[in-house]
Amino acid sequence: MNISVVIPLLNEEESLTELSNWIAKVMNENKFSYEVIFVDDGSKDGSWKVIESLSANNPAIKGIKFRRNYGKSAALNTAFEAALGDVIITMDADLQDSPDEIPGLYKMITEEGFDLISGWKKKRYDPINKTIPTRLFNRVTRSISGIQLHDFNCGLKAYKKDVVKSIEVYGEMHRYIPVIAKWAGFTKIGEKTVQHQERKYGKSKFGIERFINGFLDLMTITFVSKFGKRPMHLFGLLGCIMFFIGFTAAVYLGAAKLYCVYNHLPARLLTQRPSFYISLTTMVIGTVLFLAGFIGELISRNSPIRNNYLVEKRTGNEGVRS
Repeated sequence: MNISVVIPLLNEEESLTELSNWIAKVMNENKFSYEVIFVDDGSKDGSWKVIESLSANNPAIKGIKFRRNYGKSAALNTAFEAALGDVIITMDADLQDSPDEIPGLYKMITEEGFDLISGWKKKRYDPINKTIPTRLFNRVTRSISGIQLHDFNCGLKAYKKDVVKSIEVYGEMHRYIPVIAKWAGFTKIGEKTVQHQERKYGKSKFGIERFINGFLDLMTITFVSKFGKRPMHLFGLLGCIMFFIGFTAAVYLGAAKLYCVYNHLPARLLTQRPSFYISLTTMVIGTVLFLAGFIGELISRNSPIRNNYLVEKRTGNEGVRS
């Protein structure tokens, strides 16, 4: 199968038929074999009935219905597990993503060798209260991840099959799939300018809390990716630095006190100096950080997934195992 189109949705019954027909038209014109996986993320309207009707009329249309709303990341992760296509394309259900972009995205994955292509809605029709936080979000994500994409939040993306089968998405991490893919070893990540269309039906699910949760998820991804298998490298280093600073300060205060006593100079008791307690506190914090790293290392070494690594290829006799 050439393409799996993955569409998570929540209360989008008005747009599903038009979107489905549009996708089918593009696929038939380009002679792609395909499937469309709609994931109903706990809709309260008639979205699921529409999906059932579409599936009855077109065997390429498939549906997954959640019992309640779990979020876009959960919907994508479930659909990624079910997808059969060589190229997986995600898009929103609100008709703001154009299916006409599918052939171009497919070509960039299959012919130009990209692992992941992210859409860039260069000209947007969103309100200003959405575009400004989005630009800030993209700037921060670029700085932290090192991935030079303009629009991490664009729902229209294309993936090589190996990418979606190698990653796990949860929380609000769907915004950071390029970051997750990069840490999994899929580094050929590109961008394609795509059309952004005004919403025709329903209302946006945008909320500022999504950016806050998303930022926390970005911190989690960055930490786990860098130090998930070697926590001592972070906590141990910080602990040693803190302990060294505190110990050096304590030695200096002690030496200064001894100098004053030896030369019969007036000097306060060490216990009367705030800097003495600061140095002790710094040493205690350093010790705690070091122990946290040590405990983290023990947990990591005893984890059942401590030796799970993504193998891209095997050859020779080893190839039989792949």
